[in-house]
This record gives sequence, C-alpha cells and structure tokens, in this order.
Amino acid sequence: MGFETLTTRRLRLALLARQGLLAPVDLSLPRAIERFGGLQTQYAPSGYVGLRARVAGFAREDLTKALQRRSVIQGTLMRSTIHMVSRSDYWPLAAAIREQRRMWWLRVSRHSATDAEMRRHAGAVERALAGGPRKAKDLKDELGLDSATWNGVGLWLDLVRVPPSGTWERRRADVYGLATEWVGPDDGDPVAGLDLLIRRYLKGFGPASVADVASFTQMPITKVRLAIEGMRLSRYESEDGTELLDVPRSPLPDEDTTPPRVVFLGTWDATLLVHCRRTQLLPEEH
Repeated sequence: MGFETLTTRRLRLALLARQGLLAPVDLSLPRAIERFGGLQTQYAPSGYVGLRARVAGFAREDLTKALQRRSVIQGTLMRSTIHMVSRSDYWPLAAAIREQRRMWWLRVSRHSATDAEMRRHAGAVERALAGGPRKAKDLKDELGLDSATWNGVGLWLDLVRVPPSGTWERRRADVYGLATEWVGPDDGDPVAGLDLLIRRYLKGFGPASVADVASFTQMPITKVRLAIEGMRLSRYESEDGTELLDVPRSPLPDEDTTPPRVVFLGTWDATLLVHCRRTQLLPEEH
C-alpha cells in the first residue's frame, strides 16, 4: 500500500502516550478526558483510578467536584456502556450513536420489545423525572419496569448519572436525571458527532484500523468508511499489512522509547478491553 509500517511495539507506545500512561498529562479534567476518548466507568471507582494514573496532580476529590459541577458528565454512551465525557462532548457523542444503539438493542434483546413500546416506556420515565433526579429502583418500582426494559429505556431517553451516583463515595447510589436538564438542551448533530467520535477515538487510541473504529463506536464498518471519506487523516499500515488511520500530528513515540513507570488501571479500563490484543499491552494469558 506504500504507507509507513508501524510495529506492534510502536503501536503499543502510541497507545500508552495518548492515554497519559507514558507520562501523566497536565490538563484540566474535561480536556484530559477528551484526549483519552472518554473513560469507561460502569464501575465508578475506575474513573478515579484511571485519572490518577493519567493526570498530573490528580486528587480523588477533583473528579467528584467535576461531576458535581457538571463539567464532567457520566452516562450510557459508546457500546451502550457507562462513560465519563466532558460536558461539551456529551451531546455530539450521544447524537452520533443514538440510532445505532437502539437498533442494536432491538436486535439482541431477549425482551422482544418494539420501538413503539420502548418509546412509550421512555415517555413514562421522562414524565417521572420531570421533578428532578430520582433513584433507579424507585422509578422501576413506580412504573413497573423490569431490569431489561429499564436498561433499554436509556437508549430511547438520554439519562445521566447524577452525583452522588457514580462517585467514589457513593458509587451505588444509582440516581438518574434527564440529560436535557443536567447537561442542557440537546444540540447534537449525528454527522458532526460521528466525526468528533472518530477523532476522539483515534487521538486517544490510534493509529487504528477501520474495524477498530467500528468496534469502539459500535458502528457498522460501512458507516465508518463513509464517515472517514471526508476526514483528513494520516495513514499507516501494521506489520500484517492492515491499513491504519490516525489524526495528523498525534503522538507516535520512537521505537526505542522505554515506558518509565508502573501504573494501576481500573476495572473495565478501555485500554485493556479494546486494545490488549492489537497492541499486546498484556501477555495473552492475562
């Protein structure tokens, strides 16, 4: 293909550098989380552990305050899992993946609910939350929703975890609110949002293949290919000849760079879930 070949070691170093794991970054929490492509935090303490490893001078209360001040938002986003993202990224990312998440849920759910039924349930939850955030258990009991339906409702109605829910101090509080009330009006555009999502992913995890992008975003490969056609991206290839995409001028350390430190990563850290095999971040037996 004529592109520069990147070894597995160099891809691994690129991942570590972009995730702040070669050296911690000196950025505000919202900007740092944008750089990392969001943080996967269905186990809430993972966000704290991950930021302690990645951000210079991070203290536990910094993230709790950011969640309370709404500069960092926690909600169900990429791959229908809970992520922390910056407030400015929330609506664009939600718009990018909204329809695809619903299609995925309808396809794989054993609950066999229709789109119309899920819209009806979402409307009931929206009305129940009109007075402010509430505990998930109270909502499910009041509306007669089983766990499967409740999990699906969040794909038809944009909900966020509201502090103390999702914090180190009260990770099991399970308090939810309407994103339109907690974050602000929905101003996301699906096309611009997908462009942003792909760029956030490549800046945080690249260089990566189209298949990698599709896996992270839960988008069909054909839709990813269409989206990248209009994007200005650098191109490389892996040792096995796979084409890799990247955002120009993103960190790409030299082959002889030596990781200078040991870091702790939290449960469900995306660097392990998404990239452990491609970059061989951990031995296969782990």
